[in-house]
Amino acid sequence: MTNWLLRVVLKGETDYSNRVNRLKVGYLAGGVGVITNIILAILKLAIGILISSIGVIADGVNNFADSASSIINLIGFKLSSIPADKEHPYGHGRLEYVSALLVAFMVILVGIQFTRSSIERIITPRVVEFNLIPFVILILSILVKIWLSKFNRKLGELIESKGLIATATDAFGDVLITSVVVVSIIVGQFTTLPIDGIIGLVVSFFIIYAGYNLVKDTISPLIGEAPSDELIQSIYDDILKYDYITGAHDLVVHTYGAGRTMATIDVEFPADIDVITIHDVIDQAERDIGERYNLTLVIHMDPLGPESKERYQLRNHVKNIIKPLDIVKSIHDFQIIEEDGDKIIELHVVVNGDKINKNETFDDIKENMEKKVEDLTQGYKCRIILDVDFQ
Repeated sequence: MTNWLLRVVLKGETDYSNRVNRLKVGYLAGGVGVITNIILAILKLAIGILISSIGVIADGVNNFADSASSIINLIGFKLSSIPADKEHPYGHGRLEYVSALLVAFMVILVGIQFTRSSIERIITPRVVEFNLIPFVILILSILVKIWLSKFNRKLGELIESKGLIATATDAFGDVLITSVVVVSIIVGQFTTLPIDGIIGLVVSFFIIYAGYNLVKDTISPLIGEAPSDELIQSIYDDILKYDYITGAHDLVVHTYGAGRTMATIDVEFPADIDVITIHDVIDQAERDIGERYNLTLVIHMDPLGPESKERYQLRNHVKNIIKPLDIVKSIHDFQIIEEDGDKIIELHVVVNGDKINKNETFDDIKENMEKKVEDLTQGYKCRIILDVDFQ
């Protein structure tokens, strides 16, 4: 059914990275979510009132919250598709994360409210009546939610939407919640314990936990999370395949919402290469890699000075001094320059941010490295530019 709905909405299109197609898929997911959850919510509320079960009523209200979250997701997709403007030159893609965050807080509030109601039901328990037809409807609702979870996950993976993937996880959580409620109805027929209130409390905790996970999953990209190690390594590997490029460093990736990613990188090449020639290579690399990874790539050209025996030997000597340090990942842009009669070794050192001692500042690290190099390379001063990498 999912594939059929995609064919109807996209009219045979399969380019899910296209912004128009991505928006259509988002609308499809939101629309199906709203309709399905409203129907389930009405049925469960009616059943809950009929059999006097706070657990079923809580589950029904949770479905209403899910339908509201689908509406907010729809609004988020619409707002995030607004084109870039003067005030927001990188577009409005992160509004999708803001809408998901609103959904998360709403889910938590629902959970807190039903925690209170469930505690009251434990204090003043009521008998939960068993009725076959409502019971069967609850079983069917579990099957519907399983399908809805798979539906949202598939669409979320197709368009790389954290919001839809989070919704899929929430839907699977609903499967567990309703299953627990069904079990409580059965068990409640054989005991005088306030099973309904206890199960309602369990359901409430599930709801709050689902809301917490939604908050966690949406705040990270909203703040700006690191790209995957696989993406970083792939870009480095690809860029080194181009003619004349001998090295690459300082890759920075910024994401402003799904499909709105920018990256910058420095590439090294021999200084004696004709500027027009290397410029054409850079342009080609920006186009190819940008299309391959669906991002805007900007490459900074970093020409290497002519090699000499002194420079070659000194560079290897400095590498042997610095590279053994545990936090050092790589060294680049090695230069020997003269200023006011002093010979200065200048280089960039990339350090692993995860291995830095929390009691050390970046200035402390840099000064210690510079002193170490100066002590072991007589006649030279050292100037280190420190680059921190958390990959």
